[in-house]
Amino acid sequence: MTQSREDAAAQTAGRGAGRGDRTAAGDCTDADAQNRSPAPDSGPRDGPAVRKIVERGSLVVGVDQNSYRWGYRDPNSESKTAELEGFDIDLAHAIAKDILGDEDKIVFRAVPTSERITAIQKGDVDMVVRTMTINCDRLEQVAFSSPYFRTGQQVLAPKGSDIEGYDSLSGRRVCAAKKSIAEDTLTDGRTDGDLSASTAVTVVPNQLDCLVRLQLGEVDAVVTDGALAASQAAQDPTVTLKGEPFTKEYYGVAMKRGADDLVRRVNAILVDYRKSEWQKSYDTWLLGTLGRSDGPPAVTYE
Repeated sequence: MTQSREDAAAQTAGRGAGRGDRTAAGDCTDADAQNRSPAPDSGPRDGPAVRKIVERGSLVVGVDQNSYRWGYRDPNSESKTAELEGFDIDLAHAIAKDILGDEDKIVFRAVPTSERITAIQKGDVDMVVRTMTINCDRLEQVAFSSPYFRTGQQVLAPKGSDIEGYDSLSGRRVCAAKKSIAEDTLTDGRTDGDLSASTAVTVVPNQLDCLVRLQLGEVDAVVTDGALAASQAAQDPTVTLKGEPFTKEYYGVAMKRGADDLVRRVNAILVDYRKSEWQKSYDTWLLGTLGRSDGPPAVTYE
C-alpha cells in the first residue's frame, strides 16, 4: 500500500513532482530532500548534543500517542497505565539503547502534529520520532536523519463514498492536520487548479482528529500519509483508502539544527537498525495493515 507501491507512486509523480520542485534550502528540492542528511562517518558522533543526553541520563523524544500501530496506547491493555508502543516507538527505544545503554532510559512527550518543529526548536525534546516527512521547508527549521520509511499522500473516505481518490476531491469537505504535508497539498491544489476553489479544507491539530470528523460526517474525506490512513482504516472498518498514493515521501527522525553529532549518531544507529530490527518491527506493527514490505528505503547521504 505504501512500501510496496513505489511503481504506483511513480505513475502519479507528475502531480507530486509539481509540488516537490519547490526550493527552500539552497538547491534543495522535495524530491531529493531525504538525501540531505550527513553520513555517519562524516564527523564526530559524540559531541555536545550527545553528551547533553548522556549527562541527563535520559533521551527525551516527541512522539504521537494516538496513531494506531505507530505511536499509541493499546486501549485493550489490561494495564491502567498502558505503555506507548508502535513502529516509531520501537525506533525511539533503539536510539536510547545505543546512546544510553538502556532502551528504557527514555522520556516520551506527546507532541501534536502542528507543534513538532516548535518542540525541537525550543529544546523541549531531543528529537521527534513521529511519522514526520522530510522536505525542504522543514530542513530550513530542523535537521533530519536519513529516511527510515517511505510513504505517500492518500485519501481516506467512507466505503460507500463515490470519492475515488485525490482527483475527485474538488468541491468536497476535506480534513488535514495543521502544518502537515496534507495541508500543504490541499492548499497548493486549490491554488494551482488541481482542486476547485470550492473545496472546503478543515484543519485540525492532530491527524486522528480528522478520523473523528469523518466519523461524525463533518467532512467527506481525509488526506494524510497512506501509512497512517491504512492504520486508521484498520481501526474503523467503515472507512477505506481511495485511489493510489499520489506523492512519494520519506519519514526521518527530526532534531535541532546544529546538533550535527546527534544527527550522525542517529544515522549510525539506523545503519544497524535497518539490517534486522526494522523488519521485525514492521512485521509486528504494520504487516497486518500495509501488507508485505520491500524493506527500508535506500539511503543516500549528503
